[in-house]
Amino acid sequence: MLNIIAKRTLLGVLCVFFIIKASAQQKVLSLKDAETLAIANYGTIKARASQLNASKSFLNETRTEALPDLNISAQQDYGTVNGQNGPLYGYRGFAVASAGPVLGQQNWNAAFGALYLGNVSWDFFSFGKVRERIKVQNNVVTRDASDLEQEKFQHQIRVASVYLNLLAAQQLAKAQQDNLNRTIDIQKVVRARVQNGLNPGVDSSLANAEVSNAKISLTNAQQTVAEQANLLSQYMGVPPQENYSLDSVFIKKSPPTPDPQPTTNFENHPELNFLRNVIGVSTEQEKYLHTFAYPTFSFFGTYQGRGSGFLEGYSTNPTSQYYTGNYGYGVDPTRFNYLLGVGVIWNITTPVRVHYQVESQRFTSQMYRDEYELVNQQLRDQEALAVTRINNALKNYHEAPIEVKAATDAYNQKAALYKNGLANIIDYTTALFTLNRAEVDLDITLNNVWQAVLSKAAASGDLNVFMNNF
Repeated sequence: MLNIIAKRTLLGVLCVFFIIKASAQQKVLSLKDAETLAIANYGTIKARASQLNASKSFLNETRTEALPDLNISAQQDYGTVNGQNGPLYGYRGFAVASAGPVLGQQNWNAAFGALYLGNVSWDFFSFGKVRERIKVQNNVVTRDASDLEQEKFQHQIRVASVYLNLLAAQQLAKAQQDNLNRTIDIQKVVRARVQNGLNPGVDSSLANAEVSNAKISLTNAQQTVAEQANLLSQYMGVPPQENYSLDSVFIKKSPPTPDPQPTTNFENHPELNFLRNVIGVSTEQEKYLHTFAYPTFSFFGTYQGRGSGFLEGYSTNPTSQYYTGNYGYGVDPTRFNYLLGVGVIWNITTPVRVHYQVESQRFTSQMYRDEYELVNQQLRDQEALAVTRINNALKNYHEAPIEVKAATDAYNQKAALYKNGLANIIDYTTALFTLNRAEVDLDITLNNVWQAVLSKAAASGDLNVFMNNF
């Protein structure tokens, strides 16, 4: 008895679980929710956001380059101080600074020594080089910010388009399922009439062929649904699924304002904004490169202390009484020096090289301007084409119900005639095909109206043209 109660309890829990799961799966995914998920999860948008953050951090680093270099160092050494007359070139620093008297022979007297150093170096005037570099990086931040906004806008358009495509695919799959149901009904009628000798056996073969064709069409439609659902999942950055329940507003009514006017200036199109900022970065780079033709004025200062275990009489009497191996004595600074100065550095051949660098950058800027003009013209052409597309889609939308009604009447008539032996199977299947085509046209035409409005939103750069229309 207890086992039976336990089994029933478990069965009840499982039923509740599946009901809850099914309910969750049937939750309607609105277009706005899909857009929100896509903006939050899509990898490319995350990458653009990271690039913007990197540019901002680099801007902060660029600003710090105006600060002077301030170095401190300390060293404590132990070694000999034999000197020798003669030239010496310390190639890449591979030489020791052993300063001592020039003796007649080598000796190995060694003591401790130390050097303590503080150094400051500041390029206090470089004809605006640092200022221009900061301007360049400021423009890079602006460019990357507009790139992020452009990517968001383009992705929202992609998500909306796939959303509508998936909705259309679901409607087409439903139409193909209805068509399959009708062909199966025809198959039953034909079989009955053939078995009773009222129709030739070839009618049964034709009916079977129609059923198979309807099944193939349904499978293809279901495949399209799966593909569009998978693509929508990718765009939203969520695990793939096929049974999306979408907003039915796009299959029940046309847009209240089929040809809405954008609320933003065309010049503020996200893509045009991005290209303008690309031009801005390139133009600032021209100015920055130009500053390299001028010299750099620097201030520098050094303060140092030195200690040595070699005493002042060592140069004339290099014996043990004039040097000590005592560590504390050797590293204690006893001599101090300072140095202040102003210097100028200018490679007089640099202006020749910089001239061509600036010229190259100027041509790059012109290339970006040409691209801007091309995209600007393309977007205006696309906006004009979108208006035509909206008008044509509306014409088809108003015509489709007429087609469906006529096709439905013809199908009902041919079905009645065939069942009474007054029409042949060819007339019957032709009417079936016409009805299926009309239903598909009806499903597609309304979706095409929304797609046309979306194309105008994409061309005008104002997504509200579409999003505020339902």
